Amino acid sequence: MSPLHLSFYSAFTLSSLGLAFHRTHLISALLCLESMMLSMYIALSIWPIENQATSSTLMPVFMLAFSACEAGMGLAMLVASTRTHGSDHLHNLTLLQC
Repeated sequence: MSPLHLSFYSAFTLSSLGLAFHRTHLISALLCLESMMLSMYIALSIWPIENQATSSTLMPVFMLAFSACEAGMGLAMLVASTRTHGSDHLHNLTLLQC
């Protein structure tokens, strides 16, 4: 395994562990999701270059577009939950209060 692949795998693993263990604020969960998407984007951008394949060069662009949509939705949920509940703590957000 090359050091480049190890860095992608470790970045994705660390961000998923951060998402699993540090779920106190919604903004920290969104940052962990964005770092997961960033590591996947970089890995998908490097993969066609390593394999000399031109057929999958549009896949990172589509993933980047979906990542931007996910970030926009996450920030909209953050603003809405902060306005209604007063904070971005995840323990305040339950489905029973809706």
